[in-house]
Amino acid sequence: MAEATPISNSSKAKFKMKLISSTVVSKVSRLGAVTLVSVAGFAATASNPALAHGDKAMKASPVVKEQKPWGIAGDLSGVKRTVTLTMDDKMRFTPDTLSFKEGETVRFIVKNQGKLLHEMVIGTRAELDAHAAMMEKFPKMAHDEPYMAHVDPGKQGGLVWTFNRPGDFEFACLVAGHFAAGMKGRIKVTAR
Repeated sequence: MAEATPISNSSKAKFKMKLISSTVVSKVSRLGAVTLVSVAGFAATASNPALAHGDKAMKASPVVKEQKPWGIAGDLSGVKRTVTLTMDDKMRFTPDTLSFKEGETVRFIVKNQGKLLHEMVIGTRAELDAHAAMMEKFPKMAHDEPYMAHVDPGKQGGLVWTFNRPGDFEFACLVAGHFAAGMKGRIKVTAR
């Protein structure tokens, strides 16, 4: 059992939970506190193991569609465009700047050309900053969301995302140390 402590102005709240659920989400609350929320509950399920940086994905879990400021998980049947990104051990994405139109559903094919694990995580700058900070403190934190793709060296992965809100967003590799080394890119979503 791992001890998880919410980071806030007051460290009075401490709790214990098993970090073995299939999905762990880091969220930034209105007060700026970072909290771990277990979406799948605290029970272990042998058929759906947790993902952590460095762990191999056994079987994809069902996609949970949750509206985010940068969009929502998309359906493969609604894909209007496919974008291929490469990641490498120079801590760079190619391309590193992307543009979409509001309402566009995009299939990302993410290729890892390096010898290290990399990932693509889409979000706002604030969300990515908070998640990167959590990954620095807890590099084995289990998590898997529809807006991220973990890709082993020499492999490819992917995700499907609908950009249903206009704005400026980012994508990054949040493996400990990679974000700080500059492994990030920009997404511009223009209104219809």
